[in-house]
Amino acid sequence: MSHETFACVWDAIADTAGEAENMKLRSALMMALEQHIRAQGWTQTEAARRLGVTQPRVSDLLRGKINLFALDTLVNMLSATGLHVEMRVLEAA
Repeated sequence: MSHETFACVWDAIADTAGEAENMKLRSALMMALEQHIRAQGWTQTEAARRLGVTQPRVSDLLRGKINLFALDTLVNMLSATGLHVEMRVLEAA
C-alpha cells in the first residue's frame, strides 16, 4: 500500500493541477464572502439582496457547495459587498 502526501485537500481530490488551483481560489473567495456576511450580521435574505442573488444561492455559498460557483461569479459577489479582490501569480513550488 502506498501513501501519497499532498499540500492541500484540493491537490488530493482534483484530477489536474489546474483544477486544484481553481478550487483553491474558489474556496478562498467563498470563505471571504462567508466571513464578510457573518461579520455584517446579515441574514441569508439580506445577503441575497445585497449580492443580487437568490436566498437559496446564498445558502449554497454558506454550505460550501464549491462546485456551484465559478470564479467570475464569486468575484462579482465580493465586489457587490464592497470588497476588493487582488491576485498574485507565483512560480510553482
